[in-house]
Amino acid sequence: MSIAHAPLKAPSWLPVPVESLPAPHFKYSPIVRIGSLLFVSGMVGLDREQGGLVAGGLEVEARTIFENLKNACVELEVGFHQLMLVRVYCSDFTKFGEFNAVWNEYFKDQPPPARTSIGVSALPLSALIEMEFQFAID
Repeated sequence: MSIAHAPLKAPSWLPVPVESLPAPHFKYSPIVRIGSLLFVSGMVGLDREQGGLVAGGLEVEARTIFENLKNACVELEVGFHQLMLVRVYCSDFTKFGEFNAVWNEYFKDQPPPARTSIGVSALPLSALIEMEFQFAID
């Protein structure tokens, strides 16, 4: 039987509840797992306590995203060494150097994951940067 004629079945992915992340502002699963892969939905720099976007610009937003991700990693018992891919969406590439400085801090002691950086015209909540993550969890 060819792939085109193979019966379709629903993938066996599951949402992963995580209490340490800020509550989503929209309806989606912040983290899902299928097999040995964890997919983390796009994150903007939300303050966990206040729920809104942090003030201070791109660097502060990027640092907040990484800190929120670190907190989720502790809860999920995974580490940045298992991070395989990061997609970065930036609404102002003239400030992308600020993001790279933060990136270099978080990956100074280990090889960084693969990364795609995309310029966009706007992001949710008027954020300057959004990131999504994929982990391999053997």
